[in-house]
Amino acid sequence: MLEAMPLLFTPKCNPTISLHPFRRTLNQKHLFFNSISCSLSKNFKIHAAKEQEQVPESKPHIIDGESNSVTENGSGSGEGFDFGWLPAFPHVLTASLSNFLFGYHIGVMNGPIISIAKELGFEGNSFLEGLVVSIFIGGAFIGSICCGSLVDKLGCRRTFQLDTIPLILGAIVSAQAHSLNEILCGRFLVGLGIGVNTVLVPIYISEVAPTNYRGSLGTLSQIGTCLGIIISLFLAFPSESDPHWWRIMFYIAGIPGFVLALGMQFAVDSPRWLCKAGRFDDAKEVINNIWGPTEVKKAIEEFQSVIMNDSADLDSSWLELLQEPHSRVAFIGGALFVLQQFAGINGVLYFSSLTFKDVGITSSALASLFVGLTNFAGAICASYLMDKQGRKTLLVGSYLGMAFSMFIIVSAVSFPIDKEIGSNLSILGTILYILTFAIGAGPVTGLVIPELSSNRTRGKILGFSFSVHWVCNFLVGLFFLELVEKFGIAPVYASFGGVSLLAAAFSYYFIVETKGRSLEEIEMSLNPSLQGRK
Repeated sequence: MLEAMPLLFTPKCNPTISLHPFRRTLNQKHLFFNSISCSLSKNFKIHAAKEQEQVPESKPHIIDGESNSVTENGSGSGEGFDFGWLPAFPHVLTASLSNFLFGYHIGVMNGPIISIAKELGFEGNSFLEGLVVSIFIGGAFIGSICCGSLVDKLGCRRTFQLDTIPLILGAIVSAQAHSLNEILCGRFLVGLGIGVNTVLVPIYISEVAPTNYRGSLGTLSQIGTCLGIIISLFLAFPSESDPHWWRIMFYIAGIPGFVLALGMQFAVDSPRWLCKAGRFDDAKEVINNIWGPTEVKKAIEEFQSVIMNDSADLDSSWLELLQEPHSRVAFIGGALFVLQQFAGINGVLYFSSLTFKDVGITSSALASLFVGLTNFAGAICASYLMDKQGRKTLLVGSYLGMAFSMFIIVSAVSFPIDKEIGSNLSILGTILYILTFAIGAGPVTGLVIPELSSNRTRGKILGFSFSVHWVCNFLVGLFFLELVEKFGIAPVYASFGGVSLLAAAFSYYFIVETKGRSLEEIEMSLNPSLQGRK
């Protein structure tokens, strides 16, 4: 997922009671998504079978020394007609609406902040302008901490639906704000909801997506964030002529929340959480519908093998993160986000508007839109490469590319070269930096942490990791400009490049490749007490 926030903003009920009736009507609840995905899958299978008749001597595709051909349920790794991702796609797409909201609320303050400050009476007060933006991060920090417990008790579906309440209320309160306190309250509520969603989406996708497509489907969250930013920037253009347009933008922000709440009523819940809750029949039905009937027996056996080693209760304890192997994964998750943020993504996004001005792009909205499109292009590349190249390769390559990009910009700024050439090199370095971030460091970080986490502590580890992310996000936003004024842009960017190299080395030595392995296989390999059961 994309974890970059432009620095222009300075930065469940008892399941055995409330969900029991749902168990008896599971087929009806999920009929909408399952009918669409199954019919599409069948059509593609028929089409694939017809074309395969014309190629009688087709050979199986070889990956890592193993022969894999396209199977009927689409779980093979063959090239050409592999559509095993289709049954899970509608559910993952619905969850990715949360990231669309994340991106939208990142971009929604980009242009209208001046109009908001003028209308609400704090124009020219840089501290209050920064507070209106940064309180979003404070809410997100609290939301991230709370998400783990909510997911453990309610499951992903109900947590998604519950979380739409602060998202919708926050958007409406912000749209109707007539004082500083009201806009602060609205932004805090939105941040609270976004904090929950940034933890919730990678958990849901990692637990619902089939193993062979977990990486590609996982990048939908980053694509959703990019699209949210782009849409908000497009919608911000009328605010330049209409001082009250910002209210309309906040009202629009409430619409995806309603769609998400409704969509999650038809989406499946995590089969792993259903097993933890003792709802094995529901888990089998979900696996049969989105992974295929051949996966049911194996998956349930793996789930039960892991659950037997864990405590039977749904809610894990924060103190468990101090125990191995959970402490190691929590350390990796926190360190990845520290390195991601201090590699300078938010600083580069902030300073990019000034960089684009050097080549004649004077509109900050247009410059931000250009950056958003670059992010989107990187996300598309990541969706193609994630399950082909693997998480570790993309992460290391991404940070090396980011370091190289930083050194291009530092060279353009530091060495006496032609001004036009220097500006073009700065633009090249900025675009390359954002592109390489979006291909690896952005999406992989949010995906690999839940993959490495155990089934029991996944929510808590993600909550801890993202809370670290929000703290670092805030610190970079607080000190970036001050450091640039004191030391200059070249030393600051050089330090970003150095951190990127450190992140590449950390990823190479600490990250375990998770491509093509089920979450249970990964957990068994990392937990000595489970290795005898593999």
